[in-house]
Amino acid sequence: MTGLLTDAFAVLGKVMRESAAGETGGRCRLFSDLIESVSQSNPWFTPGNVRRALGAIGDTLTTEKLSSWLSRYPALNDDRDTSVVGVVMAGNIPLAGFHDLLCVLITGNRLLAKLSSKDELLMRAVADTLISIEPALENYIELTSGTLSGFDMVIATGSNNSSRYFEYYFRNVPSLIRRNRNSIAVLDGTETPEELELLGDDIFSYFGLGCRNVSKLYLPAGYDVARLPSFWKRYESLRQHHKYAVNYDHNKAIMIVNRQPFTDAGFVILRNDPSLTPPMAVVNYEFYGSPQMPEKETERLKNLLQCVTGHGYIPYGNSQKPELWDYADNVDTISFLLKKNMIR
Repeated sequence: MTGLLTDAFAVLGKVMRESAAGETGGRCRLFSDLIESVSQSNPWFTPGNVRRALGAIGDTLTTEKLSSWLSRYPALNDDRDTSVVGVVMAGNIPLAGFHDLLCVLITGNRLLAKLSSKDELLMRAVADTLISIEPALENYIELTSGTLSGFDMVIATGSNNSSRYFEYYFRNVPSLIRRNRNSIAVLDGTETPEELELLGDDIFSYFGLGCRNVSKLYLPAGYDVARLPSFWKRYESLRQHHKYAVNYDHNKAIMIVNRQPFTDAGFVILRNDPSLTPPMAVVNYEFYGSPQMPEKETERLKNLLQCVTGHGYIPYGNSQKPELWDYADNVDTISFLLKKNMIR
């Protein structure tokens, strides 16, 4: 079964890559139509961001990468009962719930997914495309916008507040509950112009709405913060997006009223603030003196961080291009599904 599913997901990956590249025929038609239309129901899902998500996921769904990833789990070859896995999916960025769908199905389990209203159309397109590739999957996929029931185990992604509800509601079944995470970049001052441009991708892709988007910079003491936006000019167009512009104007006004110092680039605001969670259109930064400080900080904050970019970390420009083995909250979803352990 695993080999059959690997082939099906490899075909899906090809469809996603071709759709992102502009193909419109065959199985690509469903995705290509949504690329242009889904922003009508969710303005954050611009054509560019949907293409970005399809391309990033499609790049991971190759036979080679799927086989390499699954080879780490010999237990996939063992006989085991099929479980119904309830999945509460996020909708902050396009196809945010895809990896959970992949993990549930590739382990031979049945997927019962509560879709986010923000990402319902794209996730249904994934399911429909998969079933067209491998019709047997129709009996393994159930998507709903209502309340989940009749599951054996559950994966739920939400905020820190919703996680407390999830922990109570799903207390009697094996559960994997995810909370808020943020990502940071550690600059050492030797970054090339190309790397600083790629840092812009880490910050601004998907409007910065993903947990893998960089929300805070650690900068060496004396670093010229004002020079950074000059490397991010291709993202100046964000200012033309109504919802983003509203957030930018609102947050700028608040800082002016509060007399909080900041660097205004016209489309993003940089401020010296220790928080990992700035509002939209704001990037926080903090200076460090000791070269050891960033490493100590990443260790101290490890339970709050999704990923770190920089020299010695994830290369710039790759924070929103996770591989199959880069798990949310650094919890191995496949191992959870195979062992059925309670994870808190």
